[in-house]
Amino acid sequence: MFSSRIHLKRAFQITTKTNYIYNKSLQSHFSTYLRLQQANTTANFSEQHETSQEPRTHFGFKSVPENMKETLVGKVFENVATKYDVMNDAMSLGVHRLWKDHTIRTMAPGPGTKLLDVAGGTGDIAMGFLNYCKEIHGDTSAKVTLLDINPKMLEVGKQRFLKTPYHNSSQVTFEVGNAEDLSSIPSNSYDVYTIAFGIRNCTHIDRVLHEAFRVLKPGGRFMCLEFGKVRNPLVSSIYNLYSFQIIPLIGQIIASDKDSYQYLVESIRQFPSQEQFAEMIMNAGFTIVGDGWEDLTFGIAALHSGFKL
Repeated sequence: MFSSRIHLKRAFQITTKTNYIYNKSLQSHFSTYLRLQQANTTANFSEQHETSQEPRTHFGFKSVPENMKETLVGKVFENVATKYDVMNDAMSLGVHRLWKDHTIRTMAPGPGTKLLDVAGGTGDIAMGFLNYCKEIHGDTSAKVTLLDINPKMLEVGKQRFLKTPYHNSSQVTFEVGNAEDLSSIPSNSYDVYTIAFGIRNCTHIDRVLHEAFRVLKPGGRFMCLEFGKVRNPLVSSIYNLYSFQIIPLIGQIIASDKDSYQYLVESIRQFPSQEQFAEMIMNAGFTIVGDGWEDLTFGIAALHSGFKL
């Protein structure tokens, strides 16, 4: 009797263990099945997506549908808006301020100049423009429209202007708008159009340039400050190392956002060369002088210019 109970107990234990192993095996096979189904679904979706006729463009080094880029770029700048100025100082060691000052001095606006600053974001160019007119000419009639597609970036610009004499004056206005479609702005309205470190984030650069040409007055000037291609091999290798290894790390430390700054670095590499961009500016109808651009800091940045003649 006692021996029978032992055999029954052992049989129960074996059965229980067998059921456990069987159930685990089923779970494992089911889990594998789900993963395979998910992989097949993803592959099928990707295949259908790739073979579709929908136009595609780049978002950094990724290929995305054209109609998605604006949203993706918008999220990047929503994420970085409050840390944008601090990050610019950290990434460039303050050199971006020298580039922007040089842009204003090259523009050399006269009294009463009317400026459209597109992708104006936190207001560096707009502020520099008004300060120049005031300090050089004693002028308070110059006006700037600071336009940006991203409301959060524009809000940072507004907050900066609250602390200046230009607040509540007619010298500065703020507008949410898309550089590719400035239909709210009449043709032949502005003396100068500026866009600093913004055009490479646009989906259709050609549309931006044609809209810039349209809204400028005859004789008006287009100015674009943007990252360029470094020609010196030694400087280029150091710059690439710094861009891809250091800048995203700085973004993580200061802005808690490595991915946004990885995109920004990649977007620089996707932008046309100085020669290619100068040709695009001419194709939009502008007249350029000389090469049409000036390299800054070994070509890390370049100041492009064209006239509506």
